[in-house]
Amino acid sequence: MRTRICAFAYGSNMLTAWLRARVPSAVAIGVGRLFAHVLKWHKPSRDGSGKCDAEATGRADDFVWGVLFDLDATEKPALDRAEGLGNGYVERQLEINTGRNIVRAFAYIATAKDPSLRPYHWYKAFVVAGAIEHGLPREYLEILEDVPSVPDPDRERAAENERLLTAH
Repeated sequence: MRTRICAFAYGSNMLTAWLRARVPSAVAIGVGRLFAHVLKWHKPSRDGSGKCDAEATGRADDFVWGVLFDLDATEKPALDRAEGLGNGYVERQLEINTGRNIVRAFAYIATAKDPSLRPYHWYKAFVVAGAIEHGLPREYLEILEDVPSVPDPDRERAAENERLLTAH
């Protein structure tokens, strides 16, 4: 029997189709909140844009919503590579509050940060689509929708990602 692990996705990986493109075994098992953190879009990406980060604040009333995924542990190295583990992200074991219980899950947390960065339109759309797919609260969805984003200067990459989003 294969070992399963639990991941907490709070950015583009909330969109099941996007995550499954990297980790085919991923199965959404619920949603939850990571307390004492806020969502930032300041993790520098290789493509020059800002990606999501769950930044620790130490304030109990701050939180980041996300999706818990069960996945095959043998696929984790591929996800680590795709996420840039060791190149701007570290892995943390976190306690996620589902409203019914606390679940231990790993997540990628940014070590490199640039507050001047903005997400590309397509990346923000992936995050919003994942939030909608998993029924995150309307108030949180509105916060995501209000994040300023910029066009991707690589029109081919933007078009490919927009096709992926449309196919979803």
